[in-house]
Amino acid sequence: MKLLLFSDLHCDAEAAQKLAAQAGAADLLIGAGDFANARRGLEICLPVLLATNKPFLLVPGNNESREELSNTCENYTNARVLHGEGVRFGEIEFWGIGGGVPITPFGAWSYDFSEEQAQKLLQDCRPNAVLISHSPPHGALDITSRGQNLGSLAVRETIEQKTPRLVVCGHIHACAGQQTKIGQTVIINAGPNGVWWEL
Repeated sequence: MKLLLFSDLHCDAEAAQKLAAQAGAADLLIGAGDFANARRGLEICLPVLLATNKPFLLVPGNNESREELSNTCENYTNARVLHGEGVRFGEIEFWGIGGGVPITPFGAWSYDFSEEQAQKLLQDCRPNAVLISHSPPHGALDITSRGQNLGSLAVRETIEQKTPRLVVCGHIHACAGQQTKIGQTVIINAGPNGVWWEL
């Protein structure tokens, strides 16, 4: 199964068009959040990606809510928004959690969750699933340009306990396009340019 992974488009129409142009070779598109900017502009990138008619799993970032994302995707049968829930695609389970975890300093507009809330959203994630999380795990692909680790402890604990086969994240722009491992689990901070991955 060929996956095209991406995150953090932030209303970049050109980046969305470049991803859409590659989508024909993908079995599944995975978007790890932040399609908008500060809760505005979902209509810029998403329709370009949705119009590929490729199966598309996506989670909200901290720049859009689950409800806003679901409303934008509601007329597209190829899209499924995941947040605290999973779906089976082929023989593989996918689980999603969106938003900023832990809570960001950006204020009321940011779609954020505490570590405790994130633990509840992740508790039913199945072992060996593909985990789509807007926020990276703490200590992995979470270092900002200022050298701060801003990843989620709840996401890291889930990886350590459930051993997903792959984690797709974003949120920390300085780590876009990079990958690492926690144990046997590959972690990819996808970024707006896209990353190909074969399961």
